Amino acid sequence: MKTFKEKHIIFTGFGGQGIVMAGDILGKAASIFDHKFATMTQNYGPEARGGACSSQVIISLEEILFPCVENPEILVCMSQEAYSKNIKSLRDGGTLIWDTDLVHIRKTDIPEKAYNIPATRFAEELGTKMMANIVMLGFLSAVEHLVHADALKRAILDSVPPSTKDNNINAFNTGREYGHTVIKGLEQPEHVTD
Repeated sequence: MKTFKEKHIIFTGFGGQGIVMAGDILGKAASIFDHKFATMTQNYGPEARGGACSSQVIISLEEILFPCVENPEILVCMSQEAYSKNIKSLRDGGTLIWDTDLVHIRKTDIPEKAYNIPATRFAEELGTKMMANIVMLGFLSAVEHLVHADALKRAILDSVPPSTKDNNINAFNTGREYGHTVIKGLEQPEHVTD
C-alpha cells in the first residue's frame, strides 16, 4: 500500500443514504483499526431525510490540526445535487467517484482519476438500497488505498446492527470486487454527458 501524509475525503449525497455513517465508518477504520489519525465532520440541511448532506473525513499519519475539508483529494457523489454542488471543490489531480444510478457526469468535469459504480443497483440486488453506502465503501477501498480493507470490515461490523452484519460485509465485498474489475480495466464509466 502506498503511504500518504494526509488525505481529505468528502462523501456527499442526500439524507437517508447513510452518507454520515460512511464517513464515520471510514474514520473509525482509520483511527481505531488502522492506527492512523482521523477526523469526521458532517453537514446536512434542515430536512433530515432527502435533504443534501455530506461527511468530511481527514485521514493522516500525523495529528490533524483543522478538521474541515474544503478541497478534497477524493470526492464521492451519491446524488445529482451533491455532484453539482461539490464538483468544483475537487482538487486538481483529485479523484472523483460517483454512483452511476443517481449521478450523471459532464465530460468537462471528469478528472484524470474518475471511477463509478452502480452502488444503489448492487445494494438493491443484495436486498436493500440502504446498503449502497457500504457498497461504495468497498469500492472506495479498492480504487483508493486509504486504510486496510480488514480495518474497514472491522469498523463496519462495529457500526451496524448485529442482524445486518453478514449482509453489510457482503455489500462491502461486492463493492470491493467491482472496484478491482474497474482497476483492471474490465469496466468503463457510465452516464457521462456532454
